[in-house]
Amino acid sequence: MEVIMKAEIQQALEEIRPMLQADGGDVELVEVSEDGVVSVRLQGACQGCPMSQMTVKNGIERLLMERVDGVIEVVSV
Repeated sequence: MEVIMKAEIQQALEEIRPMLQADGGDVELVEVSEDGVVSVRLQGACQGCPMSQMTVKNGIERLLMERVDGVIEVVSV
């Protein structure tokens, strides 16, 4: 189950990655906990951006919760 969930998360991140890369950033999947919390690490220009928390919550979290069953939250590490 966890392997399938990680694959679905990676696939969804591939959809949002071009938008992040267009701004000089990227996103890395760090961990998926058993209770559905997904940890990601923003990279490049996104790493220190003042809008990064909004990107995680309004962009990445929303997309993952829509596309992947079991995701309850996305946190930036």
